Amino acid sequence: MAARLTRLNSVAGKIFFRVGALSGASAVLIAAHGAHSFKTNVDDPYRHQVFDVAKFYHFTTSLALLAVPLCGQPFIAGTLLASSIPLFSGTCYVHALYDIDELRKYTPHGGVLLVAGWAALAL
Repeated sequence: MAARLTRLNSVAGKIFFRVGALSGASAVLIAAHGAHSFKTNVDDPYRHQVFDVAKFYHFTTSLALLAVPLCGQPFIAGTLLASSIPLFSGTCYVHALYDIDELRKYTPHGGVLLVAGWAALAL
């Protein structure tokens, strides 16, 4: 049982490292898209602020995912952190770029996953 858990954590660490790298790449693409969209389509300062918050947490969570292989429970930490990106940053992006509010009810859940993911890095 312990050997299986060790193997799962080893594989999970490698997978979540890659997820972090791809997440970082997607954060750059979304930031570029947002920069161009806001120049031409959005003039609401609040939506700019929401986008900037989403972008900040997306980038920092991507970096945190790169550290997942170094923690004691990579499967738990990686799952929590990876899940937080669409639920927190993703819902903020949708609201900021397209002024759609229906998904905002999930943003706090993403925030909880984000905090839990960071805490899980300490395990």
